[in-house]
Amino acid sequence: QVQLVQFGGGSVQAGGSVWLSCAASQYISSWECVAWFRQAPGKEREGVAAVLTRSGRSFYADSDSVKGRFTFSQDNANSTVFLLMNSLNPEDTAIYYCAAGTSATCAGWYWPSTFFVWGQGTQVTVSS
Repeated sequence: QVQLVQFGGGSVQAGGSVWLSCAASQYISSWECVAWFRQAPGKEREGVAAVLTRSGRSFYADSDSVKGRFTFSQDNANSTVFLLMNSLNPEDTAIYYCAAGTSATCAGWYWPSTFFVWGQGTQVTVSS
């Protein structure tokens, strides 16, 4: 069974930065659109950002709280996507999940139901 393996996250003070990584445990044909979601306690899972791995084109949630602070990078040879999150604030505290799909998936990347392959989740906690 294909799995996405996540690393990174942890606890950081407000204003700090955190790396997240997402790698496929084996080759998957749906490693074309990789997205990050987050779920805070008591809230629904929401889309944060996504990237088309072949072109590097990225998409970010409309919220001004994400744009300009989160950045993608990739290691395509190892099917790994990284998300660097800068200038973190307590509102960024959540469990972060990555998900993978085909390139067409990115057309609706913001919706969790679009994806069928998920990582295990990693906690990011930002203290004030």
